[in-house]
Amino acid sequence: MVFDVFIIVSLTVLAGAFIPLGGLLASVESIRPHWLEKELRHFLIALGGGILLGAMSVVLIPEGQASMGESLWAIPAIVGGGVLFFLIERMLGLKRRESPQLMGLMLDFVPEAIALGGLAVASPKTAVLMAVLIAIQNLPEGFNAYRELVDLPEHTSRRTLAFMTSLVITGPIAGLLGYFFLSDRPVLLGVIMLAAAGGVLYLIFQDIAPQSRLERHWGPPLGAVVGFCVALFSHDLVTHF
Repeated sequence: MVFDVFIIVSLTVLAGAFIPLGGLLASVESIRPHWLEKELRHFLIALGGGILLGAMSVVLIPEGQASMGESLWAIPAIVGGGVLFFLIERMLGLKRRESPQLMGLMLDFVPEAIALGGLAVASPKTAVLMAVLIAIQNLPEGFNAYRELVDLPEHTSRRTLAFMTSLVITGPIAGLLGYFFLSDRPVLLGVIMLAAAGGVLYLIFQDIAPQSRLERHWGPPLGAVVGFCVALFSHDLVTHF
């Protein structure tokens, strides 16, 4: 049990650390500010969306369905997740706050970390895969969230990075919650993964995909393709070794 807790905390802290790391990369503007703002930001938005789509396709939905015994109740769980994320978004007024990337990051990071904790005992390889996918999707999402936050009033670079660093602790908390309450409840774990998948799908088309588009540029759509392939490659790597 102690070893399991150590592994979960280590994996979730590592995955969460990519949030401020992405913000730190975004804070470096001296190389080429205009290119950073226009080209790279849109590419990374699309990259994050592609990784999210890949994580949903190769981990959340297959593992969620397996945990529910391939039940048809998986479909309403996915739809329910999309509706839930819609309601949360409306309640928090994301459009008014102008920080959909940050909320999108947290709305997928927390349930995925919960699922990671629940899978740590039942499927250690899947837990490691999920940690890898969470980490690589947190990097572009952290980058984009920083760019959103630092443009808001009273958000200096240092304050923004400090805030993003504080978000890392949510990973271990969510992971341990999943470990202690979901590891022996596979159906509930499956529902959470499928609901997270539905929420991620909603966020991709509601917030991420519209922001990724850039007139007469091929980088953003290719970023989405690359992101999906990163998730697929990570899945194949863990599955075959």
